[in-house]
Amino acid sequence: MKHNDILDTKGLIAKGYQIEFHSHAQAILALDFPQAWEELKGTLLNLTIPIEEIIGSGGGEAKGTQRLRRRLAELGWNKGNFKIEKKINDIPRESISHEVDHVRIFDGEQVIALEIEWNNKDPFFDRDLENFKRLHAEGAISIGIIITRGSSLQDEMKGLVRRFLAQRNVVSFADLEQYGVSPTQRQRKAIMKRVERDVNPLTFSEAFADGFVADKFGAATTHWRKLEDRVHRGVGNPCPLILIGLPDQIVTFEDDVNAVLKEVMEQEDEQN
Repeated sequence: MKHNDILDTKGLIAKGYQIEFHSHAQAILALDFPQAWEELKGTLLNLTIPIEEIIGSGGGEAKGTQRLRRRLAELGWNKGNFKIEKKINDIPRESISHEVDHVRIFDGEQVIALEIEWNNKDPFFDRDLENFKRLHAEGAISIGIIITRGSSLQDEMKGLVRRFLAQRNVVSFADLEQYGVSPTQRQRKAIMKRVERDVNPLTFSEAFADGFVADKFGAATTHWRKLEDRVHRGVGNPCPLILIGLPDQIVTFEDDVNAVLKEVMEQEDEQN
């Protein structure tokens, strides 16, 4: 089930966020955890990731997502460890531990679990969803939430990288070094092969952007379509789930960071 009017999702949808609710997650959140939604919504509305952080991260977790984690922790969404132990006649027979990156506890027992999958291998979705399923079946959590790169961010990543290179006039490997980017020898050879070929040669920025995105943000990494695919096949069911896709609009460039921040403030004023 996709978003509707039970929860206020308008600000996030206007910024390009993808949101899906499954197994009555929206009703549960609205009735039992309205504070959790306000915390999460406010944090996401203020999320920006400068393009330099994506380039400099080399595909790893960008500082913007690290800031997202820190902000959630400040609001009480801390790392959680769950240990489920089965006994027969008081004799331990099975013990399973589950670690979740962010856990929000209400009234001492009602729990929401949240994972951020910025850029892992896509089987991490199977791990997260199966963990949520087991924890929900044992009564340990009420809802599971996964945040990942949305479709627009995945689809536009190459264009965002090319825009950065064009604005900074990056035309060589030496130009990349100031941004902490140092391709491997294999990557350098692949880029130059496409630049120097006789038929349809690419510019350096085109070849680098293609290679960078393919290596770091390829189809087999964690992004919206991979997550949605699994959930629609029933992975994680029947745990109530909320899926959130980060949009390309959160990526900022030096010339428009202030404009983006102003827009976020205006949206918050309208909601208040």
